[in-house]
This record gives sequence, structure tokens and C-alpha cells, in this order.
Amino acid sequence: MSVTIWHNPACGTSRNTLALIRATGIEPRVIDYLGDPPSRAKLEQLIAAAGLTPRALLREKGTPYAELGLADPGLSDAQLIEAMLAHPILINRPLVETERGVRLCRPSERVLDILPAPLPANFTKEDGAIVPARA
Repeated sequence: MSVTIWHNPACGTSRNTLALIRATGIEPRVIDYLGDPPSRAKLEQLIAAAGLTPRALLREKGTPYAELGLADPGLSDAQLIEAMLAHPILINRPLVETERGVRLCRPSERVLDILPAPLPANFTKEDGAIVPARA
């Protein structure tokens, strides 16, 4: 099964998600979306497949969210997508795509719901939290 993670290596949740995928024995396609952002069509496809709205995918912390006035409820989905395309840091992460679906993996263990292989052993996140093995 093909697994793709839209990854930011500076993000602990993204690193934990990538490590969880690898802990199941899968080597995913890793896309550093800040350097290689999705196209408009791909971003729209990811949002739809994850069952999200563009607003639900917006990241506020550590981004130009406030400066761009993105809290304005009058902004359209198209305007929010345009902002994410212009400033990829606004795309919340990590997004993971598999044949079983697309998830915004916050918390990181949400990825386990769409992976074809179970987590064979307990996994320790960077913060020391334990994700129990799943058969």
C-alpha cells in the first residue's frame, strides 16, 4: 500500500506520525510540504478526502494567520485555500494519505486508523507518551 505523509520535520507531531508509520514496517513517501507544497487541485483533494473544511485545515500557531486576517468568518473557502497556497505554513500537519483514506494526524496516533499494518509494539512519542500496540 502506498502511504504519503505531508511532513514538516520541525513539527513534533509530524515527526511522531512519521515514526509511527515506520514502526508498522512501512516506508512512506515523505513530502516536505513547505518546500514542495501541494497544487491547488491536490490541496482541495486532500481537504475533501480528509472530510475537512479549508478552515479546519488552517494552522494558526507560528503562522501569518492573524496578520492575514484569516479569522474573518466572511472569508470564502477559495480565499482560505489561496492563503494556504501562498503561505504553506498555514496548512496544518501532518496530512497522511493511504488507500484507506486521508487524515490530519493530530494527535499522531490517528494515522493508525488508515494504515494497513498494525502497530506491533508500544511506541513512545517524543514527549514520553506511550501509544499502545495494536493487533
